[in-house]
Amino acid sequence: MLTKLKDGQFCYDFDDGSQVCVRISLNKDKTQACIDFTGSSPQHPGNFNAPVSICQAAVLYVLRCLIAENIPLNSGCFAPIDLIIPPRSLLSPSYPAAVVAGNVETSQCIVDALFGALGVVSASQGTCNNLTFGNTEYQYYETICGGSGAGPGFNGTSAVHTHMTNTHLTDPEVLEWRFPVLLEEFSIRTDSGGAGKYQGGNGVSRRIRFLESMTVNIISNHRKIPPYGLQGGSPGKTGANWLKRANDAIENLGGCVQIEMTAGDVLIIETPGGGGYGKKR
Repeated sequence: MLTKLKDGQFCYDFDDGSQVCVRISLNKDKTQACIDFTGSSPQHPGNFNAPVSICQAAVLYVLRCLIAENIPLNSGCFAPIDLIIPPRSLLSPSYPAAVVAGNVETSQCIVDALFGALGVVSASQGTCNNLTFGNTEYQYYETICGGSGAGPGFNGTSAVHTHMTNTHLTDPEVLEWRFPVLLEEFSIRTDSGGAGKYQGGNGVSRRIRFLESMTVNIISNHRKIPPYGLQGGSPGKTGANWLKRANDAIENLGGCVQIEMTAGDVLIIETPGGGGYGKKR
């Protein structure tokens, strides 16, 4: 597999200005590769830090995506890889750094940075769109699907979980039966995928009305920076998180927020589309 790839480098931007930077250097004679994350942002002041194990897992995931054969999942996969992760960085934090978003968000960014450096597929939605809500009686957590990236010879897919968002979503009927909410909309965001010779997948719109007071938490990315396209393909559209109060006042919540909802308030989450690949003719 390593003999078919090319050297590359990529810097992947977060909404808050943080970066995952990677340089991939291949020694095809020895079938070895150096994957160097030097240049990535220093340790994050919030919770987007990814422990070294997260970075290692993301690298292994990308390698396994590129290998057609079934291979055992073990440390031997790293035998031909020299992995460099700078200490006290976003990808190698020191205690007591917070790391919850590193698992669900930064992991996605590492994967798309690697795919970008290799030039094999455009960016996915690049976020889990983590949503939790609850009160003293109810607690709920979901991640929300979006668009996958296009690549050479294939379009992206709409309304799918990508990479680390590989989870099921609660059926609407079950959600409304178990929790005091109404799912007013769950639809594909038309034209949110990046244009190109091969089209990026579309994200989704999800609209939830609360029937009693709840605390809502959202951790998401790509609300400012769009998922990249490759080879002339356009980026996917950014996502958005909105709150429509019972009095019809509308607030843009940004990417990461904790907010109190009251009966009649509506939460609207629009997830990003995937990047397009190649110039559109």
